[in-house]
Amino acid sequence: MTKSELIAEIANRTGVAKADVEKALKGFEDVCHEVVAKGEEKLTLPGFLSFEQTDRSARTARNPQTGETIQVPASKAVKVTAGSKLKASAKGAK
Repeated sequence: MTKSELIAEIANRTGVAKADVEKALKGFEDVCHEVVAKGEEKLTLPGFLSFEQTDRSARTARNPQTGETIQVPASKAVKVTAGSKLKASAKGAK
């Protein structure tokens, strides 16, 4: 499902104008970006998803083409975790 299809489906199910749904979705995206960028807290939608910033340690890796070892520096990443209700939906339960 594309973003435009998602907006159309939400608008259809809620009776809210597509433009308003798009604004709300954009607002949600902005808040997610800010929370993850700060890294101080976790954004949680109970039973659905959670977003948080994580730290990746520096490590030694190997170039698969040359076999040469390289140093990969420490970095930040985002962790998205599925909630219990979303996991149950994936398993076919409602």
